[in-house]
Amino acid sequence: METERFARFKSAVLDQVCSAIVGKREVAELVLTCFVCSGHVLLEDVPGTGKTMMLRAFSKALGGKFSRIQFTPDLLPSDLTGIDFYNQKAGDFQFRPGPLFANIILADEINRATPRTQSSLLEAMEERQISVDGKTYKLEEPFMVMATQNPLESYGTFPLPEAQTDRFFMRLRMGYPARQEELALISRPSTAHLINEMPVAVSPEDIAYVRQNYTQVQCAEAVAGYLMDLVERTRRDGAFAAGVSTRGAIALYKASQAYAALQGRDFVIPEDIKSMAPHVLAHRLSSASLSRAEETGAYLQRLIDSVPVPTEQL
Repeated sequence: METERFARFKSAVLDQVCSAIVGKREVAELVLTCFVCSGHVLLEDVPGTGKTMMLRAFSKALGGKFSRIQFTPDLLPSDLTGIDFYNQKAGDFQFRPGPLFANIILADEINRATPRTQSSLLEAMEERQISVDGKTYKLEEPFMVMATQNPLESYGTFPLPEAQTDRFFMRLRMGYPARQEELALISRPSTAHLINEMPVAVSPEDIAYVRQNYTQVQCAEAVAGYLMDLVERTRRDGAFAAGVSTRGAIALYKASQAYAALQGRDFVIPEDIKSMAPHVLAHRLSSASLSRAEETGAYLQRLIDSVPVPTEQL
């Protein structure tokens, strides 16, 4: 495993993205971690904080085929997957692929669509395939869904079902930029123009290498035990109706491996797990007493801080 190659890959992509998106390098690094793990990311925040621009910049830096879907209440599942239409010249039905046949999918304001349309993403996100009229079509790798979501309190939104929320590898928040960063942002040329002019930062060979080899990162038994301590604590805590599932534990393990590799290491340390846990686990928890996502996230962070971190025996 070439750890330097991972570090170069990270620098190339993040430098390109952050040339257009000011002050959000940490969020961009988390999105990159999701991509390396072949996961999907849900970017949630109030409108106007740069969610769409962040994901557009990321897809531009990676290259490949990009598709943007604006989710609205009248969007149908066939608008995503494609349809069989009758070709009069050929005298037969032919399949017309939908926007899901791309490498990077930007699902903009995903919770504005009806549950029926939201559920049409499940097979594509989990199985990397879609089914139309009894036929199954494989989706090309790399495949990643990057969705934005307005807060559920916004008018005209439909809460994502738990089954679909669990398909997202991470749920992230953009937040507002710092004062000086925002001053620089409002006085410069349009972000959309900068993204359109952005060149591709990495080659397909580099992308394939990092996605195939991050699993070679080693995780010591004590560190893996710390990960399971976090997972089991969520299952025992009375604040949660249901703790983290096995799928969530696997996702946290993979995220820690990828994060360590992008830091230029071939081994996982407890800080990797502690850094990834809030982003990987929070949206997988069903709260019995906490009503808002922010409250659940804050409670989870306190729970993580309360679990003893293993130390090396010298």
